[in-house]
Amino acid sequence: MVRTGIGFDVHKLVAGRKLILGGVEIQYPKGLAGHSDADVICHAIADALLGATGMGDIGLLFPDSNPELEGISSLQILSEINRLLCQEKYKTVSIDVTVVAQEPRIASYVGRMKSNIAGVLGITATSINIKGKTTEGLGFIGQKEGIAAISVATVAKYEL
Repeated sequence: MVRTGIGFDVHKLVAGRKLILGGVEIQYPKGLAGHSDADVICHAIADALLGATGMGDIGLLFPDSNPELEGISSLQILSEINRLLCQEKYKTVSIDVTVVAQEPRIASYVGRMKSNIAGVLGITATSINIKGKTTEGLGFIGQKEGIAAISVATVAKYEL
């Protein structure tokens, strides 16, 4: 059985935070605000995987009301979601992500992002696609106030 899910995440850009995208620290004057490291790529993938398997969403499993999760790496969140998928006999087949940001440009970081995400999900980097788009200066993203990500994940259920 093959299933597909869609994930979305958005965070506000603020001073005084590191910018983490796809588990990669990117040199930029602002970072994303959030309870965790606020990695919109990993969060969108997490929700896409959870959606594909009918296992809820990232806020249900990793609530921002839990003080133990403050500052958690979003790669760690993906690793835990992968563990849950494996328990239910699901394997990630492919992931596609669109990052919506006026800045920074992400093309030079995509290889490392794919490697990080593939490593925690136990798949090949070639099973992951990540691309960046701008909003041509429109809206809060175009005004460099935030970054969003949209993801589609395909999983397959297997029998042992």
